[in-house]
Amino acid sequence: MQRSTMDNLSGEAGAKRHAPATARNREAIADVLAAQLPEKGMVLEVASGSGEHAIYFAAKFPQIQWQPSDREEDALASIAAYRAEAGLDNVLEPILLDASAPGQPAEQVDAMTDAVLCINMAHISPWEATIGLFAKAAACLGAGAPLILYGPYLEAGVETAPSNLQFDASLKARDPRWGLRDLADMDALAADNHFKRSARIAMPANNLALVYRKAKIS
Repeated sequence: MQRSTMDNLSGEAGAKRHAPATARNREAIADVLAAQLPEKGMVLEVASGSGEHAIYFAAKFPQIQWQPSDREEDALASIAAYRAEAGLDNVLEPILLDASAPGQPAEQVDAMTDAVLCINMAHISPWEATIGLFAKAAACLGAGAPLILYGPYLEAGVETAPSNLQFDASLKARDPRWGLRDLADMDALAADNHFKRSARIAMPANNLALVYRKAKIS
């Protein structure tokens, strides 16, 4: 969702947008998904941005139905353009979903989602968006289902890379509500929503993949 690094594509591409980071991180993220996703089912991707990740992952996992979403109309138009170009049967029409808005996920994903994926949103949005993400994931995931996050985080006892500190400062300069989130805060928010972290995976360029699984509520 790093909209500052997205470029609009002109000409035949029309509404398509390009996020350069996608090509750099998609294979590493796909490796995590291969280990964490169910063999089949539906994945809700929150904050799909340009839609490039959705198309790439849908092609990699043809047995998975991919539901992209975003809160911005231009992002939805870009996702739709990539979807039309790719012609993949397992990419659903993108839906409008604002993680920070109150209420539950859209009717088309509620009670039929097997995993939730969110890439590079937590640090480029107010904390309320991450609060809403966990609440919405809790509403639509069953026991044991994963919520998978990707991005840079701050972590007690682990030295933060200088590039991440610079990135954090630049984000806060743009919007004081933005910035790298503390892993302890993420874990606490997860617990509040009946999730428990099951994996912390070091990723390229000083990022992490975090996997939270929904606990069974007695």
